[in-house]
Amino acid sequence: MGKERLLAFTDGVIAIIITIMVLELKVPHDVSLAALAAVTPIFLSYVLSFVYVAIYWNNHHHFFHLVHKVDGAVLWANMHLLFWLSLIPFATGWMGENHFAELPTAIYGIALLMPALAWFVMERTLIRKEGRDSALAGAIGRDFKGKISPVLYISGVAVAFFDTRLADAIYVLVALVWLVPDRRIERTIRPQ
Repeated sequence: MGKERLLAFTDGVIAIIITIMVLELKVPHDVSLAALAAVTPIFLSYVLSFVYVAIYWNNHHHFFHLVHKVDGAVLWANMHLLFWLSLIPFATGWMGENHFAELPTAIYGIALLMPALAWFVMERTLIRKEGRDSALAGAIGRDFKGKISPVLYISGVAVAFFDTRLADAIYVLVALVWLVPDRRIERTIRPQ
């Protein structure tokens, strides 16, 4: 079956996830800088989560340029990814509302870890469908970024109980690693 419906559905779900996150931003009822400072943790957690969801959308978009057809296994793998992405607004809100406290920061790391694992499952499912000699498999290669990211998330979760700022720095670091669309896919789509 074609991939167009999967892509359209994914776009819609990701748009809803971002909408839910932005609705959590509450406007201060005071005009002072102190009132604005009070919502800064919520805003910062929103920005980081927005970047993460945008990274997933961007990479999903690039990734599926190399996919020709999908089947039931691919549909379920994609739904698995979307399920975990849909929990990011909850973890974002909880961490921001509680000013990056230890447990919410650790749970946020788990909320980032699970989509990364789901992405890996989807990636493997697609490679199985497309074939080991496919352009997709060749573009992914050894997938160092994909393998190191879960390790960093787990480190961030563990560190959150001792130093939430370091845990948050780890989460930001992983986002920075993925900020540029996956160049492996770009090179395969547009050979030099």
